[in-house]
Amino acid sequence: MARGDGLYSQVIAWLKILLPLAALILLSTLFLLSRSTEQVLDMPFAEGLPGEGASRERVGAPYYAGTTERGDMLTMTASTATPEGDGVIRAEELAARMRMNDGSEILLNALHATLRDSDKMAVMEGGVTIESSTGYVLTTETLNSAIDKIEAESGGPVQGEGPLGTIEAGKMRIEAVGEDGDVQLLFTDGVKLIYLPQD
Repeated sequence: MARGDGLYSQVIAWLKILLPLAALILLSTLFLLSRSTEQVLDMPFAEGLPGEGASRERVGAPYYAGTTERGDMLTMTASTATPEGDGVIRAEELAARMRMNDGSEILLNALHATLRDSDKMAVMEGGVTIESSTGYVLTTETLNSAIDKIEAESGGPVQGEGPLGTIEAGKMRIEAVGEDGDVQLLFTDGVKLIYLPQD
């Protein structure tokens, strides 16, 4: 009987060591996996990711946030992001937010986008919606937007509504005036404005 008690005590003693050790290994594994994922999600142009053939990786729900030299905040989210190689990433259902120092915002939404590390640009395609906190809601087919500063330009005609009424233009540009100046929407190439008086 004493022999059985001794074996039981030995098993319990080993379990007290092995079980916490196993738990520690599992937690360490989870921590390392989550850490590597965050490094990918925090960078819109992650270098060194495979992008050829079967080794291509896809990141779900990526997120990027950065600040311009002016202090404006840029954030991007997407449903998925796939590295294409050579510093190019393909994103689906991209949503970008430009938040300026004065509290105003511009929201951009596109069905597809190609992010290029070489020139720090995002080429949005498949129908782009532009919404500003000043009251503009506009659509265009494509939009080229910088990811390191407040700067964007439509690839063609743009149409929508603003504080004064409906507007159509051959091209639209978003840019900041000076280091501390306002961010403006500039309409060019044949602007048509239909004024709608406010009630």
